[in-house]
Amino acid sequence: MIEIPSDLHKDLVPLAFLLGNWAGAGVHDFPGAEKCNFGQEVTFTHDGRDFLEYHSHTWVLDNDGNKVRPLESEHGFWRVDADRKVEITMTRDTGVIEIWYGELADKKPQIDLVTDAVARTADAAPYTGGKRLYGYVKSDLMWVGEKQTPEVELRPYMSAHLKKVVTPEEVERWARALPDDMPDDGIAFFK
Repeated sequence: MIEIPSDLHKDLVPLAFLLGNWAGAGVHDFPGAEKCNFGQEVTFTHDGRDFLEYHSHTWVLDNDGNKVRPLESEHGFWRVDADRKVEITMTRDTGVIEIWYGELADKKPQIDLVTDAVARTADAAPYTGGKRLYGYVKSDLMWVGEKQTPEVELRPYMSAHLKKVVTPEEVERWARALPDDMPDDGIAFFK
């Protein structure tokens, strides 16, 4: 079940499934770059205004699943309009700034996105655009990204499967919401 915070801007309700902290792993594979497994932490927050703030950090994993080194970091702002059109402004640590447009699927928590504009610093690697698909599937967040450069046609380059991270504050809030007469073992409450 998706919880919708009472102070969430009304326009953002269709994006409420993204809210929270997510963590998981995925695969990175693109010509000219090291193929690797990566770990990822993603956070979507809000402050009552009409956008979600987005942070993503990825790092290369070794064969045992240990962090080796940072891979990519992104920071952005997600908006959605009354027609379910999504707009994202995003900055990457690699010197790339992007504007993404897309839309929410009808009757399911899925977002298809494509870059509309890309700006790069002089030292940034060649990059001309991309596509992404985000989906909320069985309480998990999954995504796949495609990328193109002047030398490489649009193709998948990253994908990940993320699980919701429950914070101690959320556990405390849920515990306060439990009935006072709940048995110590909690099992009878669910019978």
